[in-house]
Amino acid sequence: MATRTRPFIRLTPLRLLVGTLVIGALLFGSLTLFARSWTPSRARFPSQGIFLTAQSGEVNWRMARAAGADFAYLLATSGAGGRDPAFDGYLAGVRQSALRYGAVHRYDICQQASGQATRFIATVPRDAAMLPPVVQLDFSPACTKRPSRDTLLAELNTFLNQIETHAAKPALLRISHEFEAEYDVASGINRTLWLEGNFFPPDYATRQWVMWTASTWKRVEGIDGPIEWSVVRP
Repeated sequence: MATRTRPFIRLTPLRLLVGTLVIGALLFGSLTLFARSWTPSRARFPSQGIFLTAQSGEVNWRMARAAGADFAYLLATSGAGGRDPAFDGYLAGVRQSALRYGAVHRYDICQQASGQATRFIATVPRDAAMLPPVVQLDFSPACTKRPSRDTLLAELNTFLNQIETHAAKPALLRISHEFEAEYDVASGINRTLWLEGNFFPPDYATRQWVMWTASTWKRVEGIDGPIEWSVVRP
């Protein structure tokens, strides 16, 4: 009986390219699935939670809790005129859940602090159950004329004094790497720090962080859109 021989597959540059692309796509898909499910160790960081904006879409609070969230921070306002359209609905929903909750203001360094404080106070109700307010500090492409460090710190102190009087508790400062590198806010204003860094704990401030945005890749069943997953240092 004649022995069958397997047909020889000739490796052409096109076939090599296609094979490389397929393998790359599989690896990327695996890494994406891992990133979307990963959270820091619960043994190291017992308290973990989510940050939501209108882009997060519909939220099933029960499923968010089941996914391991203990708290939710909600974007409330941006600058002197911006109000997140989902804030009121999120606030009503989270108040009915078992999650703790708080409000975030995205600070605009090109606008007066008093106007921004007025917007935040008009949007976020007085609520003793709320977590401390958060001031998010990052650069906006629309703000091209940046103030000096002294001006920034003076205005930021004005803003903090007003919203902290409203909230009856000290605020947290959420500072991006780039913002801290230019303004060194951590050594200029003594407030609890919330720093950022996907998958790896941040070390870019002169003081130790208390909160860390550990992932902007995480996805939670029951939440339609993107979230950010953060943890609290024990």
